[in-house]
Amino acid sequence: MKEEEIQDELVSIRRLMERSSKFISLSGLSGILAGIYALIGAGIAYFLMYRGPVIVYKSLSLGTYPPTLIYLMLVAVGVLALSIISGVVLTLRKASKNGQPVWGKVSKVLFFNMATPLVTGGILILIFIDRGYYGVVGPSSLIFYGLSLISASNFTFTDVKYLGLCEIVLGLIAACFPGYGLLFWAIGFGVLHIVYGSLMYFKYDR
Repeated sequence: MKEEEIQDELVSIRRLMERSSKFISLSGLSGILAGIYALIGAGIAYFLMYRGPVIVYKSLSLGTYPPTLIYLMLVAVGVLALSIISGVVLTLRKASKNGQPVWGKVSKVLFFNMATPLVTGGILILIFIDRGYYGVVGPSSLIFYGLSLISASNFTFTDVKYLGLCEIVLGLIAACFPGYGLLFWAIGFGVLHIVYGSLMYFKYDR
């Protein structure tokens, strides 16, 4: 057997092993879309906080709970919902193309490892909001999201781990600069997602 044939066989074996042990149907395009949604959401949130009829930032500093805060939470939920819907649709399409089951053993483990830090962080953030600790919401969301990505990276592309590390570092930096949480949130969930999604798209989707 020629050396080239041996290399081809090894590549084929490696791909089969990855397909059986890792979920390789994550779409880079879904990351790009999630980043775009996040930047749009950040823009709306900025208007509500600093330019709207009820300036949330000043109201929070006075200890009040303006109705506009509810709108901010709705914006966050909207961004999350759009990101999930786009991710599911594009993942289904890519999984069908790769011949990989969407809800198999590997994807279930991936979902559990990603959801555990996310749900924990989400509950903690709701507690922070209820207690009035608004300044730690942005950093906490970045840190817990980064932890969830690192946890899930063992069952999908290794590149996900590097995005998670960037999110954690950005969250820690954001914690050192209170009052700039929205800016760091836009960078973490917007810019980093677009950069990561673009790299993933050109590396794995084309």
